[in-house]
Amino acid sequence: MTRSKPAYGALIYFAIAFGLGAYFTFASVQGEQGLFRRIQIEAEAEALRAEKTALEAEVAVMRNRTRRLSDSYLDLDLLDEQARDVLGLLRPGEIVIR
Repeated sequence: MTRSKPAYGALIYFAIAFGLGAYFTFASVQGEQGLFRRIQIEAEAEALRAEKTALEAEVAVMRNRTRRLSDSYLDLDLLDEQARDVLGLLRPGEIVIR
């Protein structure tokens, strides 16, 4: 009766291969360059794009108001509104409601 030797070499080889496979799978999902990080970066990029759009609209409003108060084009209604707001001016006979 002959006894066969256990195949430790094959067992070690498969254990190392499984360990490396598990490590690379984990790294591809959770790592710094992984799938979850990519999703997080894309969400941040979308939020920044939305913020950029809002800021561009705000800048357009400011440019419009600046142009309307410039020397070449003066909007008297806007000037009156700004003077009332900043300086607290009132016309005679006006009633202030707060």
